[in-house]
Amino acid sequence: MGRVIGTQDATPLEFWVLLDDDEQVQMNDAVVVETKAPTPDGSELKLFGIVDIIRARHQGSVFDSDVIEAERGLPVELSIVAHVKVTRLMPEYYYPPIPGNPVRVVTGDEYAQALFMDKMERKFPIGLSLSGREVVYGNLDFLTGRKGAHVNISGVSGIATKTTYTTFLMYSLLHCGALPDPANTHAIIFNVKGEDLLFLDKKNKDLTPEDMAQYAQLGLPAEPFDSVQFFVPPAANRQGPLIPKVTARRPDEVTPYFWTVRSFCREGLLRYLFTEVGEDASLLSSLVYQVENRLKEAADEADKSGPGPGIFLRTVKKGKDDSEEDSEVRAEQEIRDFLTLAKAIEVIASSTNQASGTVNAFMRRLYGAQEKVAYLIRDPGDADPAKHTINWHNKQVTVVSMTDLYEVGKSFVVGSVLQQIQEEKEATGAAGPLCFIIVDELNRYAPRDGWSPIRERLLEIAERGRSSGTILIGAQQTASEVERRIVANPAFRIVGRLDAAEAERAEYGFLTPTLRERAKILTSGRMIVSQPDIPTPVPVCFPRPAWATREDEQDLAPPNLKLGKIRRSS
Repeated sequence: MGRVIGTQDATPLEFWVLLDDDEQVQMNDAVVVETKAPTPDGSELKLFGIVDIIRARHQGSVFDSDVIEAERGLPVELSIVAHVKVTRLMPEYYYPPIPGNPVRVVTGDEYAQALFMDKMERKFPIGLSLSGREVVYGNLDFLTGRKGAHVNISGVSGIATKTTYTTFLMYSLLHCGALPDPANTHAIIFNVKGEDLLFLDKKNKDLTPEDMAQYAQLGLPAEPFDSVQFFVPPAANRQGPLIPKVTARRPDEVTPYFWTVRSFCREGLLRYLFTEVGEDASLLSSLVYQVENRLKEAADEADKSGPGPGIFLRTVKKGKDDSEEDSEVRAEQEIRDFLTLAKAIEVIASSTNQASGTVNAFMRRLYGAQEKVAYLIRDPGDADPAKHTINWHNKQVTVVSMTDLYEVGKSFVVGSVLQQIQEEKEATGAAGPLCFIIVDELNRYAPRDGWSPIRERLLEIAERGRSSGTILIGAQQTASEVERRIVANPAFRIVGRLDAAEAERAEYGFLTPTLRERAKILTSGRMIVSQPDIPTPVPVCFPRPAWATREDEQDLAPPNLKLGKIRRSS
């Protein structure tokens, strides 16, 4: 490739290389230089590194206009040099390369050594090098909780392909053969972007031979997900038949989800209707917990009398009896739908010791949310609630669609499912089975400022989830708007195209100055991945999804159909 130059300082951490004429070198290539060094055992020192800058200039010119004079015979020499950031020294002896030492591009085993991939006991492919020649691996131990956990992805919406790369990572994990029990590994994807993720089980008809070759190079089958289930919201009718709210799939291919009033009360889900960030949010939390405790008591009492969707609450009605004296009439009312429950909650809230202003603020929010969630917390009618509960154990991948839900509805679904997963994992007390939770628009559910019950759930997963096998894969446009501890804990930090102002924030301090600039111009299908094993973030590319990402991409031909001439028999 070239030789270490002597006009710039060469150190054990970085050096410059004069490139040979017509040498095909690009940024992110891995290189090695071997040099004589006074190592303890007398062996030759190898310094591996990554090319992060390539610079061209004229030697011998003084003025900008000399570039024109050079064409007329001004004696100048073209100099193209590359800057190398050292990633590894073998042996670990910090001594600089010597000017004149030859430098070469590495591939294969030496490429793996340059990025410490030879030290990874368990690894999974996270993409290809930008040259397309090498597979880049991630250390599985830093994702499954053995040494670390969690992933955070940032990037501009529509360009950074955050959701596409997230599904690629899950596909790689489930099909790379490195997981000890892939059939018992689960992923829950909260889908907020239309119905694009409702085709994970359909083959992509736009897959090209080049895409197939990339999957083969990665050691992955070019097929759709084979174990996936889809949960969608019900149509916005509070009574009558349960109809899934979906247009791109047949009703029998999806499952509408809902909560009964009893499960809502028993599980203490009222808090997830109060997720707006505001000055009075934390003040309301005390009243919310008081009301939840009363609802839990009612649900426990109802459970003693047998299974069912509703609860029974005793109400007191004041009036006059036949003698015109004040009297109290106590009645027990069965509550099976959310509208009736909201009225009962008002009675409960008014009977607490909270200030009237707090009670009024509480009820304003509750009544503001009731029409937006009443079809999610409903009377099941003839439907079996167990069949419409989001059960993430049934398949490897569970897509929970939240298309067209109001913001309060999305928050309620995310918070309720997160609580369900955490309680189930805590009840078993074991790290298995692994459960990956994929949350897009993380800044909405875990904002940097304010109080929110979902924020506390996500923070608990980020800080302690790996001990219970609960792994968070979060994505957002702006990491600077997400709770600091949630974006600081992930072992894998990944960026696609970044907004210019966002790229300068402290949350992206793991990027080198050069990579910050590159993140501003990344194209779709390119990501920059940082992981603990590799000293510098590495740009990668990944193939087109083998599964359909839109309705018009799905391959509708039967899998065994072979097209050809029809032979007629006489």
